[in-house]
Amino acid sequence: MEAKRILLGISGSIAAYKAADLASQLVRAGHEVDVVMTRHATEFIAPLTLQTLTRRAVLVSLEDEKQSWKPGHIELADAADVFVCAPATANTLANFAHGLASDSLASVYLALPRETPVFLAPAMNGKMWLHPATCRNVAMLRDDGCRFIGPGSGDLACGYQGPGRMAEVAEILEEITR
Repeated sequence: MEAKRILLGISGSIAAYKAADLASQLVRAGHEVDVVMTRHATEFIAPLTLQTLTRRAVLVSLEDEKQSWKPGHIELADAADVFVCAPATANTLANFAHGLASDSLASVYLALPRETPVFLAPAMNGKMWLHPATCRNVAMLRDDGCRFIGPGSGDLACGYQGPGRMAEVAEILEEITR
């Protein structure tokens, strides 16, 4: 894939640590990577880590946009060739599906031009993944044109086994570079 501007969304899941590897590999492949994180994601990985790996500012809060007259989340959405949310929690999927701009990540998603490819890599407890509400949200997002990568099955951070593991970085890279 030729060099692209990739917008990487990170939501609050233990799987957020994998986003650092994903961002690093995308940068090494020659892509320009912008990162937007939810506040909950910062409990699992520091914005400074992503800023260092991407050599670009990280958006966590819309309040951080006071440096310019132009809303940064709109600018990020307009500039993105590809949007990837990894990990995408149940809450994030629900916000996306229902058009709720409750945080910077959901605001950026809603501002994406319709032609921007969207890839979502879910990560959550298996019961949450299989819940009827999540299934409805996934169906709505698929109808909207979003592409899902995973989730996989296996050992989950909560101690359970089953579906809900975020796809491995190699699988995410393979899907978005197709």
